[in-house]
Amino acid sequence: MELLAAIATGVVIGLSLGLTGGGGSILAVPLLIYVVGLTPAAAVPVSLAAVALTAVVGTLQAARAKLPVWPAAGAFAAGGALAAPVGIALAARLDERFLLLGFAVLALVVGSLMAWRSVRRPDEAAAVRARPELVDGGGACRLADDGRLRFTAPCAAVLAAAGLGTGLLSGLFGVGGGFVIVPVLMGVTQMGVHRAVATSLAVLVAIGLGGAVGALVQGTLPWAVLLPFVAGGAAGMLAGRALAARLAGPVLQRLFAAAIVLVALLMGYRGLSA
Repeated sequence: MELLAAIATGVVIGLSLGLTGGGGSILAVPLLIYVVGLTPAAAVPVSLAAVALTAVVGTLQAARAKLPVWPAAGAFAAGGALAAPVGIALAARLDERFLLLGFAVLALVVGSLMAWRSVRRPDEAAAVRARPELVDGGGACRLADDGRLRFTAPCAAVLAAAGLGTGLLSGLFGVGGGFVIVPVLMGVTQMGVHRAVATSLAVLVAIGLGGAVGALVQGTLPWAVLLPFVAGGAAGMLAGRALAARLAGPVLQRLFAAAIVLVALLMGYRGLSA
């Protein structure tokens, strides 16, 4: 029963991750806790490892379309991979109620922002497309007309700092951080949403693996759940990427935001009653 539950939840996470490029992973921890039956401390590293391995599939597909901006991904990923194990170590030492309540607040913020953006910026709600859209602007980093990043020291510093914060958040709550990575990449580099999503998937790989390695060193990674969860996630990711061009849009974003808010309320209730 645990095997089937792990596969099914993996499919759900992979599908949502493929459709949104980030944000889908925030449902992984509650599903692992309430459907598979893991403790919060065990669910966090499984979520990170699964999101990382699932994101590999999406990254390879995006790379074939030449969408990821690799210098930006590298700087962001370096900070994230360093901070994720620190977050894992902190999560293992914190009270379970704090983790549930903290996750609830995070999910509520993410769901609310996602809903707001789908209403106020519907052009950004379609998260995955097969073409790059470049916008030059006045951010810390800029893309040239050919899509190459003007990679300066200030640009690298800003991206690495953002990666540190995202990695710490990911390690604490088991979220990939794509809901942070995508808007940060768009704001800092002025890249379009489709390139930002593709670059975010590459960053998720590094952050997730960094957290998983930290959990592996600490001996808190449950392999019996991780492997079927990853298998389901890879299948869901392939389906999500294939369906994204037809289904990703404002309506989908609002439905997904509503699901995240409901999960936040459930986690908050469980945290308060723990």
